[in-house]
Amino acid sequence: MSTLEAIVLGIVQGLTEFLPISSTGHLRIVPAFMGWEDPGAAFTAVTQLGTMAAVLLYFRQDLQRIARAWLRSLREREVRRELDARIGWYIVLGTIPIGIFGLLFKDQIETGARDLYLIGTALIVLGLVLLLAEKVGKRTRHIEDIDARDGFTIGFAQALALIPGVSRSGATITAGLFMGLDRTAAARFSFLLSIPAVVLSGLLELGSILSGEEGQHTSLFNLALATALAFVVGYASIAFLLRYLEHHSTIVFVVYRVALGALVLVLVGAGVIS
Repeated sequence: MSTLEAIVLGIVQGLTEFLPISSTGHLRIVPAFMGWEDPGAAFTAVTQLGTMAAVLLYFRQDLQRIARAWLRSLREREVRRELDARIGWYIVLGTIPIGIFGLLFKDQIETGARDLYLIGTALIVLGLVLLLAEKVGKRTRHIEDIDARDGFTIGFAQALALIPGVSRSGATITAGLFMGLDRTAAARFSFLLSIPAVVLSGLLELGSILSGEEGQHTSLFNLALATALAFVVGYASIAFLLRYLEHHSTIVFVVYRVALGALVLVLVGAGVIS
């Protein structure tokens, strides 16, 4: 991988990780459009550490409160009723599904799941499901109304994002809307829920790259450069999306997903990209 590819893909990762349009899908589609090699699942997972660092920085005050309350709740039962402690427990609960499915289907995720036909189809299907969630979701519940059922349901939706093209933020925000959460609450919990799964996945893949267990498609410098760019652009992306969803629906992302998915399927079918 060249430095130019690392720069482009780092920016793409930062732009698409938090928007409901699938970062893993874009990290497969963009190289295909440009005639570059697939950077691979390991590259995707490691650059996601940059965007997760952006989440940690952006939500640092929330995370400090949640961590302190959750740790206290391990010793003091009455603390478990507090919002921050409950959010901590719901993040733990919501991380279980993706942990289980990620281990069970690790090989398929790194190989067959990166098929462009699958990615194009997933972009369209999840886009239409997101549209349905916009139409039927009541959006009357806020972050303080989240309960254990929400945590597990949204966590299960996050596991579906192991399929490139689905979008982790897209799946979790969609599930949140179906559960009656308002758009900002759904996005906020989506970002917080992503931290354990993505950080652990990225660290495991980074360990594999450093140990030589994974084939290395790029230099460590380019990998670090892409990750740093993902951090900077990702931070701006979080701020943009939370402000945007306060006054706008997700319809623009639905239109983009369906259009891009259709374009990918047409180009793959015509043999233009592979």
